[in-house]
Amino acid sequence: MQQQVKKIISDSLKYAISIAIGVGLFYFLYNNVDMEQMRSVLRESVNYWWFVPVIVVSIFSHIFRACRWRLQLRAINVDAPLSALINSIFGTYAVNLIFPRLGEVWRTGYIANRQKASFTAVLGSMVADRLTDTVTVLILTIFTFFIARGAFYSFLDTYPQVKDGLWNLLTSPWVWCAVVACIAVVVWLFTSNTENRFIVRIKQMVANLWEGFSAIGRMNGKWQFLGYTILIWGCYFLQLYIATFAFTFTGAIGLKATLVLFVLSSIGMGIPTNGGLGSWHVAIIFGLSLYGIGSFDPANFDPQASAFAMLVWGVQTMLLIVLGIYSFAYMAIDRRRIKKGKVLVRTSGNSMKL
Repeated sequence: MQQQVKKIISDSLKYAISIAIGVGLFYFLYNNVDMEQMRSVLRESVNYWWFVPVIVVSIFSHIFRACRWRLQLRAINVDAPLSALINSIFGTYAVNLIFPRLGEVWRTGYIANRQKASFTAVLGSMVADRLTDTVTVLILTIFTFFIARGAFYSFLDTYPQVKDGLWNLLTSPWVWCAVVACIAVVVWLFTSNTENRFIVRIKQMVANLWEGFSAIGRMNGKWQFLGYTILIWGCYFLQLYIATFAFTFTGAIGLKATLVLFVLSSIGMGIPTNGGLGSWHVAIIFGLSLYGIGSFDPANFDPQASAFAMLVWGVQTMLLIVLGIYSFAYMAIDRRRIKKGKVLVRTSGNSMKL
């Protein structure tokens, strides 16, 4: 009972901190912008019809993600129907709007429970799914820096304090000592022969996670996996690129500038806030400032850049809410069908009528 209370308090603090970061950034951002000018931009400088294809492309990105995850799950003998996987992805992003990062755990639990599969094995496949995204963002970041480094250099010259801060961070002996210490602790934990129950449980959990994670290496359809990864991130980029045409002041910024916005916003999404609340906006405003749309002045954010960030993020968020409602309704119906024995659940190569 005491452990459960501690876990509830720990989880509550974690989500409270994430929510506080997002709300704090959002308040800071829009407390330092002329709201009347921003409303004027939203009234006079936007063609809202461009958001129709943005929404369509966004939905397809979720479908492709479900298709990619299906390949990984089949490698660990979990054959979930595509409809269930698609709705689990829809639900994931809706849950993340309320509880950052909990959506991934939630979809793992939903699929593991539905297919009567190992939770940690399914979690491992999800971790591999997210790690693939992290590697993709890293590759895109390196590529973008090389093709658009002039814009970054120009920004750093304008704000030398940012450049000095980054350099001090990279050259700090304390940072590197902390990294080495963490690596040493991890190596010691998993190379020492110990019967400590806590460490044994961690090792077992890591082994199950590895089972799901390593599925990428032994699954059929590796080229399909790569293709789906390209399609997912292609959709992410395309929806932002299409959105630039909705605004009179961003319609001509071009592919390279949009790629910079895309990479910066993807990095911003890595901050655990509710659906990128605040962090995504700041990243977009910063990116637009690199191409002359306002200046990155935290004391007075540009109303045009702020309007762009607010509207694009708002449309995406409303779509996630609608898709989340749909997915939860689907799951309620699906659970009733399973209870009535009308659904075949496939796992470990076998079919069971439930």
